[in-house]
Amino acid sequence: MADRYYDVVIVGSGPAGYTAALYAARASLKTLVFQGFEMGGQLMLTSDVENYPGYRDGVMGPDMMDEFEAQAARFGAEMRPENVERVDFSERPFRLWAEDEDEPVDAGAVIIATGAQARWLGVPGEERLQGKGVSGCATCDAFFYKNKKAAVVGGGDTAMEEAGVLAKFADEVVLIHRRDEFRASRIMLDRARKNSKISFLTDTVVEEVLGENNVEGVRVKDVNTGEEREIPVDGFFAAIGHTPATGIFEGQVEMDEGGYVFQKEHTMTSVPGVFAAGDVSDTRYRQAVTAAGDGCRAAIDAERWLEEQGEAGDAEDPAVWTAEKERDVANL
Repeated sequence: MADRYYDVVIVGSGPAGYTAALYAARASLKTLVFQGFEMGGQLMLTSDVENYPGYRDGVMGPDMMDEFEAQAARFGAEMRPENVERVDFSERPFRLWAEDEDEPVDAGAVIIATGAQARWLGVPGEERLQGKGVSGCATCDAFFYKNKKAAVVGGGDTAMEEAGVLAKFADEVVLIHRRDEFRASRIMLDRARKNSKISFLTDTVVEEVLGENNVEGVRVKDVNTGEEREIPVDGFFAAIGHTPATGIFEGQVEMDEGGYVFQKEHTMTSVPGVFAAGDVSDTRYRQAVTAAGDGCRAAIDAERWLEEQGEAGDAEDPAVWTAEKERDVANL
């Protein structure tokens, strides 16, 4: 059905998804955004955002995402709050099924922008205090810990990097690891050990994040003796990795072992016409501003690719370009 066809369908509604929608809609492409039930992405769990250009005095994460959404909608991007349950990228037009719907939405191009989430320990207090001292991104939040004390949990390169970033601002950083050996590379571990602000607490697990309205400390347990104690800290950073939200795309596009989508040509995936933007492909930066930039790139790539196919602007009747291609094949 023509009314279920879009030039571009974007799956995800963080900075990457909304920026892609803004660019696609401004290019006069019929654009649909499946926002998902966690619309707005990880910034919906972030209180103060002070490192996004244009917000001199900072902005609340949810407020910024509301503005992103409104700006994309202003140019005609259609928003749907549902999650996408499954997709079929085996032929075009691509098909995407929203949850609890039997009939798919058809797309000339798709932009995957479902993001990635920090892995959490799942201990009491952690979820309740997210955005109130619990964080998964030191680059985002380290500034708020000037002259304070923070705890970092993890034993890999990410943990060492997070601790180093925090040490530029905090007076003290306690790095907590459940083993006495680290998975981090030698250079990253040596760099952390040489930092006088970073101390190590090994063979230790976090049992609870403490605090009523803000993080006030952590309760830890020695894995060898079972002894528990409380450590006062102002911030708690989980640095045990990230999980990209790409499960529904398994078997549809190429990914690495961690589930991150490969960008094969600029932002295009292994499937021509399917693009990836933001944290679904970014294992290094994972910032709102880099995700937004990636969304811009993906939308421009999608627009140019559709133009190369001679399809951009044919959203009112997908049968037009399908029939033309069938005729071209028949005349070969």
